[in-house]
Amino acid sequence: MSVSRRLAVLPIRLYQRLLSPLIGPRCRYYPSCSEYAAQAIGRFGILKGLVLAGWRLLRCNPLSHGGFDPVEDQRLFKPRAPVRST
Repeated sequence: MSVSRRLAVLPIRLYQRLLSPLIGPRCRYYPSCSEYAAQAIGRFGILKGLVLAGWRLLRCNPLSHGGFDPVEDQRLFKPRAPVRST
């Protein structure tokens, strides 16, 4: 992982080590939202990783069922079907 990505993940790791044990488990997903953010930044880079982490945080709410949601080849938007010209 590049130095810039490690620096971006550092606040997440500090949260996991210092604050998360005090707050207790709150995330409805596995891996937790903080771990998801760290993995997304490591895999996709800072910008796309933060966008994916933000989208995950928006989905993690009391109305969500949660469950297993790994960092995979996530796409922010579904690609459109190609337009055929006649």
